[in-house]
Amino acid sequence: MNKLGRNDPCWCGSGKKYKHCHCRFDDMLQDFENHGSLVPSRDLIKNEAQIQKIKESAKINIAVLDYVAEHIHAGVTTQEIDQWVYDETVRMGGIPAPLNYEGFPKSVCTSIDDVVCHGIPSPDEVLQDGDIINVDCSTILDGYFSDSSRMFCIGEVSPEKKRLVEIARQSLEVGLKEVKPWKHLGDMGQAIHDFVRENGYSVVQEIGGHGIGLEFHEDPWVSYVSQKGTEMLMVPGMIFTIEPMINMGGPDVFVDEDDNWTVFTADGSPSAQWEIQVLVTEDGYEVIAY
Repeated sequence: MNKLGRNDPCWCGSGKKYKHCHCRFDDMLQDFENHGSLVPSRDLIKNEAQIQKIKESAKINIAVLDYVAEHIHAGVTTQEIDQWVYDETVRMGGIPAPLNYEGFPKSVCTSIDDVVCHGIPSPDEVLQDGDIINVDCSTILDGYFSDSSRMFCIGEVSPEKKRLVEIARQSLEVGLKEVKPWKHLGDMGQAIHDFVRENGYSVVQEIGGHGIGLEFHEDPWVSYVSQKGTEMLMVPGMIFTIEPMINMGGPDVFVDEDDNWTVFTADGSPSAQWEIQVLVTEDGYEVIAY
């Protein structure tokens, strides 16, 4: 980190003098780094102006998923869901972040049953009674990014699938309890992993959460099979997603060779995932997209 004088403008862009802003913060960060912790770089710390812009983006993301929740049902195609997301996002002034991202052809990811994530909407894919589906929505507003997903149970869903969906939802609550400033991401990762395994399920290892806000995907990469006291230090101003992918069977997955996007469970078992976007605050956390 570049050393600043105490009366210099703070590096965060707040306009305050360094001594009244991030001086003590940097001293604490340096101390953790000296003791072996992986600490975030300054570009991962959002200032108040950036946080407010990201929250405005998140309002659209939440509203779009609310719209999906009100309209989704058996007989709907995943292409129709994609059109809803595109139309509602644009109507509110946003841009669907997935559209054309690294070649992804649609505005949203729709992942049914044994599709873990990155399912591509299609006019040929019709929701059936008994399906579970993850709808993963991401929004850009004025260059600021938000990201969250929800599970939906279509019609009469089996008790086994319902339980999977509920445990996946509860795993977020378990993880959130460990989101505390000056603690490590591994605290959250281990808490989620332990909870999921205690309930008889597995957590996908290869795919995790991510930082987000100024870009779609930023550091840190967020694991849910990590160990307490490891991974990056969580500090005020960090924003990342919590989105463990929970499989009814084993944790192994594979990517469809035809589209190079769709991720399936290796054993064909159902998978469930909820995603939230979280801001680390001075005394805990704030969920800004869900």
